[in-house]
Amino acid sequence: MVQEELFKKLIAHCKEYGFIFPSSEIYDGLSAVYDYGQNGVELKNNIKRYWWDSMVKLNENIVGLDSAIFMHPEIWKASGHVGAFNDPLIDNKDSKKRYRADVLIEDHMAKIEDKIEKEVEKARKRFGETFDEAMFRQTNPRVVENLEKIEDIRKRMVQTLESGDLEGVRQLIVDLEIVCPVSGSRNWTEVRQFNLMFETKVGSVSEDANTIYLRPETAQGIFVNFLNVQKTGRMKLPFGIAQIGKAFRNEIVARQFIFRMREFEQMEMQFFLRPGEEMKWYEYWKEARLRWHKALGTNPAKYRYHNHDKLAHYANAACDIEFEFPFGFKEVEGIHSRTDFDLSNHTKFSGKKLQYFDPETNENYIPFVVETSIGVDRMFLLIMASAYTEEKVDDGERIVLRIPPALAPVKVAVFPLIKKDGLPELARTILNDIKLDFNCHYDEKDTIGKRYRRHDAIGTPYCITVDHQSLEDGMVTIRDRDTMVQERIPIDRIRAIVEEKVSYRKLFEQL
Repeated sequence: MVQEELFKKLIAHCKEYGFIFPSSEIYDGLSAVYDYGQNGVELKNNIKRYWWDSMVKLNENIVGLDSAIFMHPEIWKASGHVGAFNDPLIDNKDSKKRYRADVLIEDHMAKIEDKIEKEVEKARKRFGETFDEAMFRQTNPRVVENLEKIEDIRKRMVQTLESGDLEGVRQLIVDLEIVCPVSGSRNWTEVRQFNLMFETKVGSVSEDANTIYLRPETAQGIFVNFLNVQKTGRMKLPFGIAQIGKAFRNEIVARQFIFRMREFEQMEMQFFLRPGEEMKWYEYWKEARLRWHKALGTNPAKYRYHNHDKLAHYANAACDIEFEFPFGFKEVEGIHSRTDFDLSNHTKFSGKKLQYFDPETNENYIPFVVETSIGVDRMFLLIMASAYTEEKVDDGERIVLRIPPALAPVKVAVFPLIKKDGLPELARTILNDIKLDFNCHYDEKDTIGKRYRRHDAIGTPYCITVDHQSLEDGMVTIRDRDTMVQERIPIDRIRAIVEEKVSYRKLFEQL
């Protein structure tokens, strides 16, 4: 199945099975805004729990916070968002479509990278087990030439973007002969900067109201509460503050389903540390965060690090953990060494000293920060894209979501074989017992086969069937989602078997 077709099927599956709906659909929807359905909200909450517990419960020196969405407008001046939170946009005059200029250039580089990978794959098939990929990449003329092209493009892009040379950015697009994906033409406008923050008013009378912003990130709520948390929690460096919350960006080029939205949710942790130790902790959190992803059992070959060519104004090092989505490798999490930029600027703009007294060195200083930031919605899409499987089985085909059991929306479904003879009553008794521990479903409609297929499609790890023999011997049939193997087990063992499969403990032990 081609990746574009897979992505379309995944989007349709999300709607059909109650994971994600277009927002305001009965009013023809709202672009780049989505609602999470009954199964989607469960999966989303489970992702957040996995992240939160791995950060706050497993680390003695990391605590949580929930800061407000509305914040004093000076905060966004101090953070640089008012002056520097812009995207370089370019329009195609023929299609009337608008694009991020840097994304057009990055997509062009990705096409060259695809050419390199095709050359490598051809050579691998040709030479077999004797193939030395590293040597091939260093010596093959076509690969070397394309690598040099990518590096030249990257240098020009970084130079023009960092210097604010918008005409230079446009000229690079022209020189590379990049065409509009819709019209196929190269009829481009000039490049313009567009600020991504949403503005609103606070106040009882419109003419006296003050302009404030919907927060474009959750990090600043952590920084302005640094001293509150440090003092009340008696925290010693190094320590972290974690937060999950909504953020808002007026994305002009919102695309790829829930990958880029105007309202989204972030899971961020700011780790405060001594100046000079930032690179040690930067490398630590890079490795720790990748372990967190791989513990879920997703294909490790689909992850990679991508070091930033153009650093943000606050960073001295930054990289992304990228995942190979159906539309290519894209960022799912960022790790950034933010230096002391944020606390220093908030000290300057607020007039309050955001310093830490170090009892070991007997001095006051502004801590440095290493940040980990992951999008809940992107992580949701990663899980769904990894889980969606179409496979042939004895009675035809089935669609199954191989969601990591700990994250599955429904952990166990309970079925009576038929709707009479006391089977529904026993099934309900079992359900009422185990629902105290797990999110469960009861289903008595249609054949057992159809009920299995429904729960395969939402990723339920186990299905329990109550039959007439269950009334006599206290045994039920348990079916595994992934293997479809069925076995008879005592009713009093259901909880232990399900717990072993769906517990977060197995994930946490790998961290």
